[in-house]
Amino acid sequence: MTASETMQKQSKSRISKWREITQTCNSSNLKELDFFGKFLIVVRACVFPLTINAGLIGGFLALATHGYKQIDWFSYLLALFGIVLAHAANNMINDYFDTAQGVDIPEYVRALYAPHPILSGIITKRKFEVLIVIVNLIDLVIGIILYLKHGSLVLICAGMGFFISLFYVAPPLKLKHKGLGEIGVTLVWGPLMIGGVYFVAVGEINTVMWLASIPYGLLAGAMLLGKHIDKLEFDKEKRIHTLPVILGEKASRRLVQLLLVLFVLWTAGLAFLPELDYWMLLVLLSVRRLWFVLQIYSKPKPEEPPEDYPVWPLWYVSFAFYYIKQAGMFFFLGLLLSAVFPLGSLF
Repeated sequence: MTASETMQKQSKSRISKWREITQTCNSSNLKELDFFGKFLIVVRACVFPLTINAGLIGGFLALATHGYKQIDWFSYLLALFGIVLAHAANNMINDYFDTAQGVDIPEYVRALYAPHPILSGIITKRKFEVLIVIVNLIDLVIGIILYLKHGSLVLICAGMGFFISLFYVAPPLKLKHKGLGEIGVTLVWGPLMIGGVYFVAVGEINTVMWLASIPYGLLAGAMLLGKHIDKLEFDKEKRIHTLPVILGEKASRRLVQLLLVLFVLWTAGLAFLPELDYWMLLVLLSVRRLWFVLQIYSKPKPEEPPEDYPVWPLWYVSFAFYYIKQAGMFFFLGLLLSAVFPLGSLF
């Protein structure tokens, strides 16, 4: 084997390992990971599609309501990068404070379904602190650039997002511990994130944006509810009063089902707004997968994982994410087609 062939093989191997991490939140061999592979695990890149979809929705919504020429593409792409970094910072802040407060231990769910940055030894606590600061500083620079270009509304959206992100688990508020974490995530991944990206892209906030930002926020809230259902017994023991701990498992499963159905109905309703189009009805193509996920949520969690199931003991959140990936795709595809090929003009 030539040196070139060896390098190509090593490159494919690295990419394969990175893909595994982004798809499963885990790696079959932590010891062989390179720096970037470890970074992907530390920031929990496997859940970034949730944020990328929100950014795409904001961009395609801007495209549908204003057209290509009226969009500030530099600001939009910078904001898209900024919200992904903010998600990375959020994940690390949560892991840091949960570890510092004794919530994250080797027996806790967080360390069972995927490698914990500190507990697994991937990164030292000191380096983890430095990485959190660096990522937040980069995000701060992005925020300042967008503020100087677009005004104080950028700081309001970013500031509210950072506030919820920081105090999700950090004292003294600990929103997650008071049944407010799910509401906070719904706001961040809905109006704040989509609205912020939309604003820097077109320079305004309007009623259509608010209405169109709510459905995806419902999906994000549903996914977090699913995760907290999976962790219910663990959280109850630690007196972490997430919404499922307060409501109980069965009621929480019904709430997730309600949110997912409401997402479909709300999104379909957007098709009849003058600024959007019938393409929003594409979301109805996700009903088959929705029905499958609703069935999962109608039954108790199995006692043992299926063969080759990668993220046990998580269960409900995996199926929520399974639906969200498809539903989010149909959502922003509907927005894109509404912009480039509006069906309304044919009638």
